[in-house]
Amino acid sequence: MKQNVHIQNLLWLTIATVFISSSGALGKFIDMPTPVIIWWRSALAGVFLFIFCKYKGFSLKIESGRDRRIFIIASFFMAAHWITYFYALKLSNVAIGMLTLFTFPVIIALLEPLFSKLKFDSVHLFLGILVLIGVYILAPEFNLESSQLQGVFFGLLSAVCYAVRILLLKGQVVKYNGTVLMFYQVAIISVILIPVVLIGDSSNISTQYPFVILLALLTTAIGHTMFVNSLKYFKASTASIIGSSQPIFGIIIAYIFLNEIPTSNTFIGGSLILATVIIESIRSKKK
Repeated sequence: MKQNVHIQNLLWLTIATVFISSSGALGKFIDMPTPVIIWWRSALAGVFLFIFCKYKGFSLKIESGRDRRIFIIASFFMAAHWITYFYALKLSNVAIGMLTLFTFPVIIALLEPLFSKLKFDSVHLFLGILVLIGVYILAPEFNLESSQLQGVFFGLLSAVCYAVRILLLKGQVVKYNGTVLMFYQVAIISVILIPVVLIGDSSNISTQYPFVILLALLTTAIGHTMFVNSLKYFKASTASIIGSSQPIFGIIIAYIFLNEIPTSNTFIGGSLILATVIIESIRSKKK
């Protein structure tokens, strides 16, 4: 029975990973300024999640001022993660943007002992090094004027923001429903980015709205909520390393819908990341 529950949890985490993976192709494809995309993504996702919370009868009450502060800080990091990630996608391509983002398991493995009582796991450092080697293989020649290298830098910055956001919310998962957590994040991001949407160019929303809705509903409201819920069953570092299969799914989606053909370096780097997913999946099953 315990083994079946573990397999079921891994399955839901994998489905969440596929949904979130669609953000790469959508972020590259949607023709609007990046901060404006993120506002529409957050605002629409907030509406979807609010309706779902009311339908399921989830309590939206925040228990303490400390929790409220954590929600706000985590939302700032989530907004920064999304914006820098989409810049990485638009400056380079889906493969580079997603693979550089997924250095975040390394950052989580290094930072998690500072956020919790868990001891540092040296195996996570080894798996993280594999991810870094993959990014090193992927990165172009060091030229600051290269848009691809700029994409790598934005991807790394996005990874830092994402790692901190996950670790901030780890302690909140046991107290709040994952859907509620995600609702408050996108709601706060929508408020934070109001000045952006007021001065930004949203004129293309009339032609881009089907893709923005898909980004808000499938990728954000459903995918990210499922991923947050998975933190109830896995350590943050475990869930994050398993979630590192996102670039693989994302590259496949980009190939199908955007005709982005991966290079041999992309295959090598992606294989190293996928190896960490398989190893950590096996290790987490034994715990």
